Amino acid sequence: MNTLYIVIGVVVILILWVVASYNSLIKLVNQAKEAWADIDVQLKRRYDLIPNLVNAVKGYASHESTAFEKVTAARSAAMGAGNIADKAVAENQLAGALKSVFAIAEAYPDLKANQNFLSLQNELSDTENKIQAARRFYNGNVRDLNIRIESFPGNAIASMFHFAKMEFFQLGDDEAAAKNPVEVKF
Repeated sequence: MNTLYIVIGVVVILILWVVASYNSLIKLVNQAKEAWADIDVQLKRRYDLIPNLVNAVKGYASHESTAFEKVTAARSAAMGAGNIADKAVAENQLAGALKSVFAIAEAYPDLKANQNFLSLQNELSDTENKIQAARRFYNGNVRDLNIRIESFPGNAIASMFHFAKMEFFQLGDDEAAAKNPVEVKF
């Protein structure tokens, strides 16, 4: 009789451990999805600011149409990117296209003094900072999930219930920015 109680106790403890492990994996997946939603909100905010910025610059530099077309195409590609890897590539292209618009703006002192342009530039800069913070938060959640999926005994539960690792959201200039010092111009 005592042996039966011991077996039942072990089975109950094992079931409780599986349930707790499963629930912790679900929690980590949902936290990562929530963090991705935060990135998505900030990216959409940036996508909404870009046409206004382009129009402000276009008024001063209408002959620079190829740069504006590149920004528009890069924005469309970024908005339509499906998975995280495609989104990262598209965001890198959009960042490069935006740099060309800001380079154009540098050539027009009246534009640099325009309040509308300055306001849009500040909003875009603030949005970029929020994207960076949201990306760090997302990557931290993905790291925690991936560690749980790869570590024993969590990997047993993860494989049993088909949990998959998630991709980090890496922008291509992260590594270059970390290796190269920031250039300051006065």
